[in-house]
Amino acid sequence: MPTFNDTFLLAGREVRRMGYGAMQLAGPGVFGPPKDRAACVAILREAVESGVNHIDTSDFYGPHITNQLIREALHPYPDDLTIVTKLGAIRGDDGAWLSAREPDDLRRGVHDNLRNLGLDVLDIVNIRVMGNIHSPAEGSIEEQVTALADMQQEGLVRHIGLSNVTAKQIEEAERIAEIVCVQNHYNLVQRDDDALIDALAAKGIAYVPFFPLGGFTPIQSSALSDVARRLDATPMQVALAWLLHRAPNILLIPGTSSLAHLRENMQAARLNLTNAVLAELDAIGTRESGHA
Repeated sequence: MPTFNDTFLLAGREVRRMGYGAMQLAGPGVFGPPKDRAACVAILREAVESGVNHIDTSDFYGPHITNQLIREALHPYPDDLTIVTKLGAIRGDDGAWLSAREPDDLRRGVHDNLRNLGLDVLDIVNIRVMGNIHSPAEGSIEEQVTALADMQQEGLVRHIGLSNVTAKQIEEAERIAEIVCVQNHYNLVQRDDDALIDALAAKGIAYVPFFPLGGFTPIQSSALSDVARRLDATPMQVALAWLLHRAPNILLIPGTSSLAHLRENMQAARLNLTNAVLAELDAIGTRESGHA
């Protein structure tokens, strides 16, 4: 039966591959405060108590809300906790997502994250390229990576990552600075980055799929449901377990504002999938993505 390593070396620090994404702690549409702030604090604390030491966030979630919740729940932070944030957008007064990619925008974003997280230096900062919203589009990111590399030299940022990018953009960025992680849209049925994941794994670069459970359109598959029933698991647990088996450099950051769902997600890391089950699940992705 295939097994997978529980940890990965991210920017020189050993992190558990099952992490937590804080986006859903903000209000509806990732805008405004949550209905129950105390519940959000409890979720963050239980995540860390359950072994999570990799949290994904951004100051444009809310805006400011998720970072402030993280600070309230966890500061002073555990020594082994890695917090990854991202830049590249701001929120309009109506909740719209607006591009904020100029060097001054990125510098302002770094200081917003530092202030709201209560940090002197950010562990890892991803540059979020807007592209086609949830899929990348070609175009130079040299100016943005250079601006962040300058702040790295100043000691405001330890490491640099990228989000919603193409292989060509990653290559461009690597000529400017070391890239420690890539965060793109990928899951059991969204498989466009298969080759990229393997190429990054060969270089020891983490791949962090956003929407690992389908995002705004949750994964629906009768074949997935059949596998889940046989394993006495939920379809979403199986989809997460498949990602952990898919490649050793995949780090998961499923988000939730529910303690019950957090506990379900954590249990997914304990599911071992046989080669036969993995083959069934791989076939789902092949059919859904239209690959030959």
